[in-house]
Amino acid sequence: MSPDTAAAKAALSHLDIEESDSAIRAKSRDFFWYSPVLKSRLDHVTADFVVSPRNEAEVIEVLKTCYVHDVPVTTRGAGTGNYGQAMPLEGGCVMHLHHMAAVKEVHPGRVIVEPGCLLKDLDAQCIAQSGQEIRMFSSTWATATIGGFIAGGSGGVGSCTWGSLRDLGNIIRLRVVTMEEEPRVLEFRGEELARVSHAYGTNGIITEIEMPLAPAYDWVELFVAFDDFTPAMEFAEELANEDGILIKLATVFEAPIAHDYFQRVKPHVAPGTHVVALMVAPQSMDGFDTFTARRAGARVIYRSGDTNWDRNPGRVFEYGWNHTTLRALKVDPSITYLQVRYGYPEHRALIEKMRAEFSPEVLQHLEVLREGGKVMFAGLSLVKFTSEERLDEIIRLHEDAGAMIFNPHRYTLEEGGRQTVDDRQLRFKQEADPKGLLNPGKMIAWDDPDWDYSGMYAYPKMQAAE
Repeated sequence: MSPDTAAAKAALSHLDIEESDSAIRAKSRDFFWYSPVLKSRLDHVTADFVVSPRNEAEVIEVLKTCYVHDVPVTTRGAGTGNYGQAMPLEGGCVMHLHHMAAVKEVHPGRVIVEPGCLLKDLDAQCIAQSGQEIRMFSSTWATATIGGFIAGGSGGVGSCTWGSLRDLGNIIRLRVVTMEEEPRVLEFRGEELARVSHAYGTNGIITEIEMPLAPAYDWVELFVAFDDFTPAMEFAEELANEDGILIKLATVFEAPIAHDYFQRVKPHVAPGTHVVALMVAPQSMDGFDTFTARRAGARVIYRSGDTNWDRNPGRVFEYGWNHTTLRALKVDPSITYLQVRYGYPEHRALIEKMRAEFSPEVLQHLEVLREGGKVMFAGLSLVKFTSEERLDEIIRLHEDAGAMIFNPHRYTLEEGGRQTVDDRQLRFKQEADPKGLLNPGKMIAWDDPDWDYSGMYAYPKMQAAE
């Protein structure tokens, strides 16, 4: 196939087409630069044109037109993903869904929304209409879209109570358009959701989403300080296991993360202070205060509404998840990160082992996560980057010790996950994207079924750097 990009763009010229070269470049990029490995490989990648459909009919038109002209299509929301999910490796068309942002219906326990709606706007409308909020969201709540969260995310703020995004019940329904000669519109529930959730838009375009809601609260946001790491970790886990205390966030920062990288927190902590960030429901605060009073060494240094801080720290969740990495990068550009799963029941011992082996080269940043009813930890460890070889060695040593790495320095689904093919997603791509035009280069199983994962996959059709 030889793409006729000019013909596709001309055929779509009556739609909202971006004409500015600088805007096309900006809308061709996500936060891949969190990784020095990806930055060195993807920094030059850009689309040939950007189109922003206003409704599902225009999405179908874009896909049908690009199919005829063999033009790759990479779909994006706000571009806040960190693994190159929205990078158009072959160029072609970027389909930007920011116009499709309507909250269509709000019902008890559920909402129907278009994919381009910002998470903060979705929450605001659900709260205004019904006093409900979405169960979980990324730390990029203010700028990320719900469609991007589902297509590229795995969990976030709220996962300490509700688990991961792909756990049963956390997505109700997805409406998806295929990229065929005659695109089809399909509705997925139950087992079928795994075909397209966290698939980077490689096998279908999500045009409507139905998500569960929970009661909205004016969450109390807190920082709790500790002089030692282990009590801080234990505090976060044990709080999450208190059945009567409702929380939405429990994050652990090994020293000196809070002192070195959180500028508004720094005046209130010492370099050796370990910090736990929390969101607690207001009706649970009496229980929380009692729980904290029982823990020797636990000191609440900030509670939302406090006036004893000269500079308000802002939203506490914007210190956790991948905002931790972002804040560290602003201070020290040599910082990068890992995504680690510390599975129950060996999670604490494994964290202590990794800390003993790697700190301070690798600093522990832990997020409480619930999986199968068990409280455990996801690690978004901060890493002092020196070389790709050393980074690969750190990853290997984690894996050898029993920690599962979801590698954020790879742009493919398989390498960033469990290094295995998701047969459900591959089969649906074969059915829904027969030419392989949707977000090409992100699914190894489509391009090279015999890949052995012995090294980093390099998509052979990636744009050449100028």
